[in-house]
Amino acid sequence: MSDMHYYEAVGRRKSATARVRLYPAGETAEIIVNGKPVADYFPRLSDQMRLAEPLKLVEMEDKFNVSVLTKGGGITGQADAVRMGIARALIVADESLRPSLKKAGLLTRDAREKERKKPGLKRARKAPQYTKR
Repeated sequence: MSDMHYYEAVGRRKSATARVRLYPAGETAEIIVNGKPVADYFPRLSDQMRLAEPLKLVEMEDKFNVSVLTKGGGITGQADAVRMGIARALIVADESLRPSLKKAGLLTRDAREKERKKPGLKRARKAPQYTKR
C-alpha cells in the first residue's frame, strides 16, 4: 500500500456514480469535482457539508486532496455518491477507520431508486381522480 500515490473508491446513490481519489495533501487540502472546486460544482452548502462529512468525522480534512469524477443522477444524488466514495477511499487508506465510519452510516449504500411510472396512472402510484358521474 505504501507504493500507491492515491487511494481510489467508487460511491453510488440513485443513478449517480462517483469515482473518488484521495491524494496526500501538501500545505492546502482541496476537493475538486469534475475539474471544478467543490463550491462551484455543488452550490448548495448542505451538499458541500454532506460530502465532507467522512473527512470531518475522522479528522482528516487537511490530510488529503480529493479528486472526484461523477456522472448520472442529480446534484444531491451525486453529492451523496461522493460522500460514500470518500468514506470507502478512507478505508482503503486506513482500515482502522472502518468502525467509526460504519457507526456513522457512511458505508451503507442508500438503495432507494425512483419507482417507474405505471400505465393508466399519473405517477408511479397516483391514480386519476375518481368521478362517480
